[in-house]
Amino acid sequence: MTSLRMPILICLAAMSGTASGASARADTGRVRYVTDGDTFRLTSGERIRIANIDAPEIHARQAKCRLEVERGEAASRRARSLLDGKVVTFERVGRSDNRTVARVRVDGRDLGEALIATGAARPWLRHRPKPDWCS
Repeated sequence: MTSLRMPILICLAAMSGTASGASARADTGRVRYVTDGDTFRLTSGERIRIANIDAPEIHARQAKCRLEVERGEAASRRARSLLDGKVVTFERVGRSDNRTVARVRVDGRDLGEALIATGAARPWLRHRPKPDWCS
């Protein structure tokens, strides 16, 4: 597992720049609730999808296997433990499925990196194949 840590961190560092090269404006908001391992809603009503990661699905109709659902439930619990009621800082980088896609920081930590470090999520670039959560 530790042999994967450095390539993952390098990948995340490479993905952290904005498409235009300019730095994005950071906003803050309080988390109302966590939807799943990579999505949450702010008290403002805005839905945030964490950029550059994928967490397993929690609904059987979206998941490819039962193991993915189990892993998705665990990822959701982990995200809740990091986010519930917290104020987050986020930089919008796009939109997907009526959600804001953003890089998110909580308690001074990059949320995507924190979820990857615990195995609750994996690095993922949009428009690329999603990770296999069934093996």
